[in-house]
Amino acid sequence: QNGVMSGLMQMLLLKVSAHITEQLGMAPGGEFREAFKEASKVPFCKFHLGDRPIPVTFKRAIAALSFWQKVKLAWGLCFLSDPISKDDVEKCKQKDLLEQMMAEMIGEFPDLHRTIVSERDIYLTYMLKQAAKQIELPRASENEPRKYIPAVVVGVVGMGHVPGIEKNWNSDLKIQEIMSVPPPSASSKIFKFVLKATVFGLLGYGCYRIGHRTVQFVLSMPATQSYLQRLTEGPQQ
Repeated sequence: QNGVMSGLMQMLLLKVSAHITEQLGMAPGGEFREAFKEASKVPFCKFHLGDRPIPVTFKRAIAALSFWQKVKLAWGLCFLSDPISKDDVEKCKQKDLLEQMMAEMIGEFPDLHRTIVSERDIYLTYMLKQAAKQIELPRASENEPRKYIPAVVVGVVGMGHVPGIEKNWNSDLKIQEIMSVPPPSASSKIFKFVLKATVFGLLGYGCYRIGHRTVQFVLSMPATQSYLQRLTEGPQQ
């Protein structure tokens, strides 16, 4: 539904998620599930999903990468098998190590970092600021002065987004640009055509091989040979 490249990227990231779950015995995103449970216990609490839609993020990320960067990223995700322990996760919570990991990502895939991290920092900040606006109290009449109370907001975000949110908090943010999906590049169109042609070609060849073997098997059966022999003898008689 969201395109071939976006679908393949989601499949690869699901593979990474499954690898992490297998290694740690827990699924990524547990903090968000806990936040949802806690919010349901608070009277009149509204629960907001404040991240940018995944299809938009994927399509912008894929459009930002060159063909070889896509191949490099896909190769790395396909063969990700490094062991992960709970101690490793705890180390990632250290600010210095986290900043070092983010810097490595920027150096290797700067465009990917921009679309997956920096742009989402802006979107998350915008959504938090919208949620944190003062709440206007109901008025008995039009003549009564307006009264406001501060909103109480608890934001649950990944640690890697905290510096970006702090940096963008006092900025005048506009999210229209980072919500648009750029048209596919020429290389993306060629790759999509080659991928589809390969898939359909393999399916066609597979159907041909299966059909060919099935026909050979049926023709080699004694009952089939006897029936064919009677057919050939009939016209002669």
